[in-house]
Amino acid sequence: MDSSLSRKRSLLEDDIASSSASTSSSLPPCKYGSECYRKNPEHFANFSHPDDEKFGVDVPPKKLFKKEDDDLTSYVDSIDHATSPCLPFYLTKVTGIEDTYNRPDFAIGIKDILSPSMGKLEASAQFNYMFDVPWLIEQYPATFRDKPLLLVHGDQREALAKLRCEADPFPQVKLMQARLEIMYGTHHSKMMLLAYEDGLRVVIHTANLIARDWHQKSQGVWISRKFPNLSKDADTVQTGFKTDLLDYLSAYQNKGLSEWIERIKQHDLSQAGVRLVASVPGAHCGRDMLKWGHMKMRKILSQHGPTSTMVNSGWPIIGQFSSIGSLGPTSSHWLTGEWLASLSSTRGASITVAKTAKLHLVFPTVENVKNSLEGYMAGGSIPYSSQNAQKQSYLTNYMCHWKAAVTGRTRASPHIKTYARTSDDYTKLSWLLLTSANLSKAAWGGLEKKGTQLKIRSYEIGVLFTPENESYSISTSTPHSGQMRLPYDVPLTSYSASDCPWVWNNRYLQPDCLGQVWTPS
Repeated sequence: MDSSLSRKRSLLEDDIASSSASTSSSLPPCKYGSECYRKNPEHFANFSHPDDEKFGVDVPPKKLFKKEDDDLTSYVDSIDHATSPCLPFYLTKVTGIEDTYNRPDFAIGIKDILSPSMGKLEASAQFNYMFDVPWLIEQYPATFRDKPLLLVHGDQREALAKLRCEADPFPQVKLMQARLEIMYGTHHSKMMLLAYEDGLRVVIHTANLIARDWHQKSQGVWISRKFPNLSKDADTVQTGFKTDLLDYLSAYQNKGLSEWIERIKQHDLSQAGVRLVASVPGAHCGRDMLKWGHMKMRKILSQHGPTSTMVNSGWPIIGQFSSIGSLGPTSSHWLTGEWLASLSSTRGASITVAKTAKLHLVFPTVENVKNSLEGYMAGGSIPYSSQNAQKQSYLTNYMCHWKAAVTGRTRASPHIKTYARTSDDYTKLSWLLLTSANLSKAAWGGLEKKGTQLKIRSYEIGVLFTPENESYSISTSTPHSGQMRLPYDVPLTSYSASDCPWVWNNRYLQPDCLGQVWTPS
């Protein structure tokens, strides 16, 4: 626990013991009055309450100093009452690392996200690639477990039968199968829609809804403010975030989402502070080509990205991901061609022409996986095949180690996916994308028919952070206004000649940190 917070608690406990009504009466009144739900000591040190004369605060001291309550209140305060509309993303809690790297201003767990402190839940929808239904139900508080829950998935055949079997004991659970009509496509988006009595939250993250993804892996989570209901006479003009979210849900072309589309229409999402970058399967032409995948990034950055003057000094693009698809025989075929051109876009630049930036790719080496908290087992969630690795050996020229001492997660294998543009000295950040999209054409799309069509195979979703001013400062601790954290260490460490990227269908017979070997069938 932070020593300054301990001192503040000690002082507040002394105040409670002395029942100093005269002190509390000199404080400004809390705007929530007797309905105040806060439990953190700093709040009571700064505001008075109707029950102060009775307790010194409005809840009994034992409850006041319960750590779990303080943590949950900290999340709600930092999300819903932040001074900046653009909130940094959280990392997920990791078992087996120092407590300081799991503190509430740094990391969050799934039970925290679904906690009653976030709001009184009426219904929820979970979009994901993998589900463990009984485990997921247990993550909801007991009071919310019978609330309607929609699971949006892409399972087919045997996997679909298994999912139905898991969901069958839970009558509150409904399944909705996403259409996957293009070969090798997946429903890879990871999003939660949480409807409350008094609002709505959108959560976009990188973890599958299975226990091991929330245990010892590095994952990212963005949580929106609680979006309020629109009043009857409110202006119905939609913001970019709301428009993009409605477009994404409508692209499923499934009546199972009608209720959620109507819910979103009835809420004010103007304080999202981020833009959505999503992918949906299809051959997208005309204006639709700029709505999805890397072409959506190109459009947003041409409108809200950095100026060419600012980044021409050599600001690189950093891609960080947990899977690599088939990218073509040369780097220029897709990676440093159309894809890098989109991520290199600058404000005011032409959509059709872009000068590409330097590129760094953060991806685990064999040693990273071998020495991770999970050992080689972590590699089961890093699907880079030997067939692709052999065909695109040029990738190692761009690759950098996964190192995350700054977040205490060097040994927490990365399942998080982030893309960013930093200054060449790594002190500034012009934008950052937290997304489900790995490095693949299936996720980001590939241009066809002389650049008039973007073909995408999979569903993906992410949030793009762009600064109000020219750039964010890169924070190495808790980000404040105008700052953003990276999930890995900078400066980056390039692969040496002896380093090899993790390839999940290779055999590794040297025992890992847990004494295990890796012999995939």
